Amino acid sequence: MPEQIAATLIQALPYIRIFAGKTIVIKYGGNAMIDEVLKKAVMRDLVLMRLVGINPILVHGGGPEINEAMKKLGKEPEFVAGRRVTDAETMEIVEMVLTGKTNKSIVAHLNSEGVQAVGLSGKDANLLIATKDTDNGDIGFVGKIAHVNPEIIHTLTNGGYIPVISSVAVGADGQAYNVNADTAAAALAVALHAEKLILMTDVEGLYKDFSDKSSLVSEITASEARQWIEGGIVDKGMIPKLEACASAVEDGVPRAHILDGRRAHALLIELFTDSGIGTMVR
Repeated sequence: MPEQIAATLIQALPYIRIFAGKTIVIKYGGNAMIDEVLKKAVMRDLVLMRLVGINPILVHGGGPEINEAMKKLGKEPEFVAGRRVTDAETMEIVEMVLTGKTNKSIVAHLNSEGVQAVGLSGKDANLLIATKDTDNGDIGFVGKIAHVNPEIIHTLTNGGYIPVISSVAVGADGQAYNVNADTAAAALAVALHAEKLILMTDVEGLYKDFSDKSSLVSEITASEARQWIEGGIVDKGMIPKLEACASAVEDGVPRAHILDGRRAHALLIELFTDSGIGTMVR
C-alpha cells in the first residue's frame, strides 16, 4: 500500500511541474455541487491543487438551487437554447441564490479544508461586465460577457486565496445580469491566460450520439465543435458547454475539458494522471 501511494505521487510529479504556477479555471456545477461526498472530493482536489502551486479559479452556477427557489415562490423555470429565461423577479432570485447562499457555502467548505477562499460575483470590482444577450431573442436579464477586469483575481491569487466566482455579471448601468456559468468561466479563462478550462458536468463527456454511450468523444478541435453545434449534433444542454470550450480555445486557452463531475476526484484524475478523462477541446 505505501508503495502504491508513492508510485501514484511519482506519476503525478511531471504534471505538478507542468502546472505549478499556472492558472486553471474550473466551472463547478451539476451533481458535484449537490452530493456531499462528491462536494468534499472537489474541495480537497482544489486544496491539493493550491498547495502544489497551481492557481485554481472556481466559477459556479447553481441551476438546481435556483429552480428550487423559483418553485417555492410559484415560478416555473423556463429555458431557451440552454439559457434561463430571466425576468426581473427571476434575476433577484438568481442573485440571491448564487451570490448569497451557494457562493458562501462553497467558500465555507474550502475554508474548512484548510485553505483561504474568497467569494465574488461579477459585480465585485467590475469583474464581469455584460451586455444583454439577444442571440436567442429577448429572454430577459440574460447577459453576454463584454469585458473582464481580472485585476481582483490576480490580487487574490497572489495572496494565496482561491477565488470563488458566481456567474452574476453587471451592465454599464449597474443592472445585474444572469450569465451562463460555462460562458463566464470561458471568458475568465481567456482574460487570465489560463492553462486550462475545465467544465464539470453530469455526463462522461461529449457524445456524438447521446443515446449511444459508445460514441463518447475523447478529443475534438474547436472548429469541429463549432460544426457539431451548427449541425445540431449535440444535445441542447451541451451547447453552452461546447460553445464555451470552443470560444476559450479560439481565444488562446491551450486546452478545454468537459469532465464527469459525478466521478470522485475527477479534477485530479484529469490533471495528474496519464489517462485523463472526459472530452478535450483543442
